[in-house]
Amino acid sequence: MSAIFITGGKPLYGSVRTQGAKNSVLPILAATILCGGPCVVHNCPDLLDVNTSIRILRHLGCPAKREGAGAVAADTAGMNRFDIPEGLMREMRSSVVFLGAILSRTGEAVMSYPGGCDLGPRPIDLHIAALRQMGAEIREEGGYLYCKAPKFTGCDIYLSTPSVGATENIMLAAARADGTTRILNAAREPEIGDLQDFLNAMGGRVTGAGSSTVTIEGVRRLSGAEHTVIPDRVAAATLLSAAALAGGDIAIGDTRPEDLATVLSVLAKAGCDISEDGREIRIRRDGALRPMGRICTMPHPGFPTDAQALVMAVACRAEGVTMFSERIFESRYRHVGELLRMGADIQVEGRVAVVRGVPKLYGARVCATDLRGGAALAVAALAAEGETELSGLQHIDRGYERLEDVLASLGADIERK
Repeated sequence: MSAIFITGGKPLYGSVRTQGAKNSVLPILAATILCGGPCVVHNCPDLLDVNTSIRILRHLGCPAKREGAGAVAADTAGMNRFDIPEGLMREMRSSVVFLGAILSRTGEAVMSYPGGCDLGPRPIDLHIAALRQMGAEIREEGGYLYCKAPKFTGCDIYLSTPSVGATENIMLAAARADGTTRILNAAREPEIGDLQDFLNAMGGRVTGAGSSTVTIEGVRRLSGAEHTVIPDRVAAATLLSAAALAGGDIAIGDTRPEDLATVLSVLAKAGCDISEDGREIRIRRDGALRPMGRICTMPHPGFPTDAQALVMAVACRAEGVTMFSERIFESRYRHVGELLRMGADIQVEGRVAVVRGVPKLYGARVCATDLRGGAALAVAALAAEGETELSGLQHIDRGYERLEDVLASLGADIERK
């Protein structure tokens, strides 16, 4: 098994471009099923999760491949299956987003429950209840979902929590349904807007993304389209956290600063000098890191749960106490044990983590147990004394396109072996 070796103590300097948003690419690739024709999706990062989506399309009888720099071409005209093997479903949580699209296209679907990072219970009951409300018959048996929906019918669907995945699945199912569907208490994440733009590029009629009510007027037919995915706000937050902790001066291009407002605010509170110039964010830090008070993860536009571990790594070196309250997932502190190996002072009780900054972090042998926690360990290692050996790279590779190369281009002493 390979590992990343990082020798800390080098500030970061230079400029880098943000990769395309993983959490946009996955539902958009699922959406290509709806048109039954050729589509090209640009700005698709080379990630394990994206490659899993490509393999799912191929299994369904839809030729899909990478073309040129960052583009994925898929032709779903010849789709001839409606099942997804358990092995592919277990590789990523977002595989469940194919359910609404497959049902809409074929009227049938068979798949197991999805896998992905172990962040505590993440039931898909909201997905199932919504699809049933639209007319699907879903039987759960032996860890599998056996679904039939000859035709979806539009209706009003209220989500008890603003689930991103459920919002996306309903949008996909409703795009060709009879009548109009309204999602009330819909997720407001930027990736929802990206999916809306792609569906509309195919001829859909979707409005309201970014608000708590998304309206989908079903259309009879969708056609192939070309689309460019938005920048990955969590990848940008990772680089911002790296510069905040390691120090230095970097510029991150091809971002959407409005999508990062809460992260930028917290890092500014930590003592970073942050400026924006159009789609570029510049971050500088050469003084001491300050504590960031209390940080509560919330649905968008609140502080993103995906940035919690990254900013926690920064807090490990702040001169004071920072408190984290994780309100999205029950088990999103699995990185804490590994940060403790590096000399961090963190106490966890339930969903609250109290971080007391320490004068130094130390290199250690650590292992990524989930995607964002693994990235946080890489960030922490940039400011640690000595060498850190980071394993469990299959988690990091699910969401980052050659993270070690990006950090090395900014001057980090980092290598994959």
